[in-house]
Amino acid sequence: MSTMDSPELILALPTLGATELIIILVIVIIIFGVNKIPQLGKGLGEGIKNFKSAIKSAHDEPDEKPEDKSKDVKAG
Repeated sequence: MSTMDSPELILALPTLGATELIIILVIVIIIFGVNKIPQLGKGLGEGIKNFKSAIKSAHDEPDEKPEDKSKDVKAG
């Protein structure tokens, strides 16, 4: 049995509380500055939207079988 399948491992992962989220937010503000955060959020949102639309279009397209290229090759 793999250790990744163990429910104890899942329960042992730490959760982020309010204190941890505030610390992370302060570090992000220090690194990027207050003016840059909305731009980062906008870019992240656009990236997620593009990713979702790419996944949706990949699921919507029918599976195409590769064409047999040997028919195009002429002998001699």
